[in-house]
Amino acid sequence: MELTVYLAGQIHDDWRTQLRKQTSDRDLIIHFVGPQENHALSDDIGEKVLGEQPNQVARDDAASSINNFRTQVLLNKSDAVIAYFGESYKQWNTAMDAGAAIQQQKPLLLIRPESLIHPLKELSNQATATVETIDQAVEVLSYLFES
Repeated sequence: MELTVYLAGQIHDDWRTQLRKQTSDRDLIIHFVGPQENHALSDDIGEKVLGEQPNQVARDDAASSINNFRTQVLLNKSDAVIAYFGESYKQWNTAMDAGAAIQQQKPLLLIRPESLIHPLKELSNQATATVETIDQAVEVLSYLFES
């Protein structure tokens, strides 16, 4: 069995690297996709494609439309979604992607620390499963491959 898993979440730290390494160490056949992890490219893609924009609002709008296109295509092709909420950074994109997964009835594995139980209680209630750590998420993925 092979899986494609969309990794929703902020791109500012190495949580994806940790998850990829742990699944690789277990020889799980999972293809991970997600948002553009090159932050500068993600911010610049609108102008790269459409040319210089007249102001920051237009620049952000141009980039977000292309990033949303990427997200929609890759999330649609995924078998499941993992949405990671960490202790740092604002998590608006993560929440948006998790909501899209729920709307599309994609299996959603939510990772959120104990400190975020209250602010994410409704989202967690709609997720297919919720865990608190990357290690626990890897255990869930491993369980899919158990016979």
